[in-house]
Amino acid sequence: MRLFTDIFKNKEIRRKIMFTLAMLLLYRLGTVVPVPNVDSAKLSGMVSSLESNTLVGMINILGGGLLQQLSIFALGVGPYITGSIIIQLLSMDVIPYLTELTKSGQKGKQQIDRITRYLGVILAYVQGIGILYVFNSQYNILLSTNVVDYFFMGTVMTAGTMFLLWVGDQITAKGVGNGMSLIIFAGIVSAMPKSFASAYAAMVTNGGSMGWLWFTLFALSYVAIIILVVFMNNAVRKISIQYTSNVSGTARGSGMNHLPLMINSASVIPVIFAGAIMQAPIIALSWFNQGSVYTFLSTYFTTNHPVGLTLYALLTIAFTFFYTHLQVDPEKISEDFAKNNSYIPGVRPGKDTKTYISTILNRITVLGAIFLTFVAVLPHLLPMITNGAIPASTAPGGTGIIIVVGVALETVKELEGRLTQRDRSYKGLFNR
Repeated sequence: MRLFTDIFKNKEIRRKIMFTLAMLLLYRLGTVVPVPNVDSAKLSGMVSSLESNTLVGMINILGGGLLQQLSIFALGVGPYITGSIIIQLLSMDVIPYLTELTKSGQKGKQQIDRITRYLGVILAYVQGIGILYVFNSQYNILLSTNVVDYFFMGTVMTAGTMFLLWVGDQITAKGVGNGMSLIIFAGIVSAMPKSFASAYAAMVTNGGSMGWLWFTLFALSYVAIIILVVFMNNAVRKISIQYTSNVSGTARGSGMNHLPLMINSASVIPVIFAGAIMQAPIIALSWFNQGSVYTFLSTYFTTNHPVGLTLYALLTIAFTFFYTHLQVDPEKISEDFAKNNSYIPGVRPGKDTKTYISTILNRITVLGAIFLTFVAVLPHLLPMITNGAIPASTAPGGTGIIIVVGVALETVKELEGRLTQRDRSYKGLFNR
């Protein structure tokens, strides 16, 4: 409550918030503008495909949940996010040029961002045209299927993505929070009322005398999952660090600092990887040959089948460990300790420090992997347990909640940081 009071009193922050809301309103207005050459009457049939297709469903989430509407903003900032993940992976000593750019300071970051945007344009074309082709082959949603029409619609969707990148940059520079994250956040949140309305209709209107009980449990489970996500996003394992004096070699400072290791350092990236690995072969085969291999994969490699769901969970766990070690490099941390004349009490510098950090990182990643897998699998598991009484589209959990809660927490922290910085500047002014 005090945070809102402080925001209300701060004119600059109020202006930034109003600017951010205006940009998000512009984004929401664009979501109702359809892509040309699409039969809007047949779009509703695609919703079930988004529920059962992990990869397309993930693209839908990164697009803000708007893929089923096929608006000019249907892809959202998803191609840019995918491109940034690819560039980040290639920067891990895969492509030396990109590795050097990551070590080149601000100029290197700007060049990497430029390369990421170029890659985002290519991915937007590929995703846009590919999704249009797949959806048209299943639901016949296009009025015309010429090659020129496909590239024209792909150009429109790509232009929409690039415009959203500009909107996100404006929010980051002149507003509050990370612009790209807030665009995804706004799209997911805008779809939540419809999800709750569908759950209410299924459980209360058509659920009989026990409908209100089931809907109450449904709402409470949502709240419980949000609390769990908030707890896990803020959960860290602190490793004590002691600094030594450059002159005497003795410990300096009245207290120890800490190295915080997040329980869930990988965020939602492992879920994206797992869905891509499972569904990419199915989508590729659907373009060329829908034979026995395609039938087998499309039957067993989906999250609405126990085999596919188990594989999805195992891949999520594996990629959680993989991406966590990409994000947190124990060897680099150990080298930074040596450069800064710091050490972990009771642990020898060098190799022993690296081993110690790796051991702790692996232990806490077990908890992070279990948490991430549980939240990601829950919407697909509940329909199996309830025999379809709770559909995947309304089931609690899912990647969307992790994204929404994470963005909300980051935005609040930024607001608190701005207010704290302002208070310090005023104190410094009066103390002169």
